[in-house]
Amino acid sequence: MSRDLELTFREGLRQLSLVPSDKQINQLLDYLNLLEKWNGAYNLTSIREPDKMLRLHLLDSLSVAPMISGERIIDVGTGPGLPGIPLAILFPHRQFTLMDSNGKKTRFLFQVRTQLGLENVEEIQSRVEAYRPTKPFDAVTSRAFTSLKDMVEKCTHLIDERGSFYAMKGQYPVKELSALPKHYNVVASHQLQVPGVEGERHLIEIKLSK
Repeated sequence: MSRDLELTFREGLRQLSLVPSDKQINQLLDYLNLLEKWNGAYNLTSIREPDKMLRLHLLDSLSVAPMISGERIIDVGTGPGLPGIPLAILFPHRQFTLMDSNGKKTRFLFQVRTQLGLENVEEIQSRVEAYRPTKPFDAVTSRAFTSLKDMVEKCTHLIDERGSFYAMKGQYPVKELSALPKHYNVVASHQLQVPGVEGERHLIEIKLSK
């Protein structure tokens, strides 16, 4: 990892008002290195350039950190661990379950977890509909996983009745929101500012109606 890329990352963290330790910064950059290294063979992401990965994957995932609550979080359709791995590094005292149906991606997550020593991470290869947790989660996160309607309907069995769905989206998803079942409420919508990234980014928080 070049010094220039590290400086760009540190400036991005400053703009996001995040203050990770040097150890966490090194883990995040090590994750980026692993993603770049494994991407050639495993086709984990269509983005190939490290500087674009830094902005479009790492900083984008970290931009939601202040809005995510809960101690036990499941990241569905996590792919190569986005936003799950960056959030797990930033919040080492929270537990993260990373789920994807693609075996190559979960094998990559195993490598990341073991190489970076992330004791608060568990990777699971499964379709979300088939997975039955032994204990409900506090929150579900997703990044470009599916529509909001599909997300809440497929993932309701994963969370506590007081839990939250956090969906990362590009443009504000007006049509998707109008298609939500009536017993789900949008409790917050955050417009995200990702350093070095043009275009709209949003985080939508949804809860079950009480």
